[in-house]
Amino acid sequence: MKLSRAQVEHVAMLARLELTEEEIATYTGQLNSILDYAAILERLDTQDVEPTAHVVPLHNVLREDVVRTSLSQEKVLSNAPDADNGFFRVPKIV
Repeated sequence: MKLSRAQVEHVAMLARLELTEEEIATYTGQLNSILDYAAILERLDTQDVEPTAHVVPLHNVLREDVVRTSLSQEKVLSNAPDADNGFFRVPKIV
């Protein structure tokens, strides 16, 4: 399927793009090249290919949840630039 110049102009109008004559000619050629490549891919025999979401197998690398003792409130707040009554003080942002 080849795109005509009028179709490229129509898509540009729908996207609210103002294209120059040179850009229309360039995009017409580029879009037709993309469609030609897609046509080549359509001819591939994929009958025996399993559908996949990813090309390579994926697995999550997560550590096990282990209950451990937490830092004390005093130790956590010891490095805070500004603490007040057991809480972090931060600048007011409005």
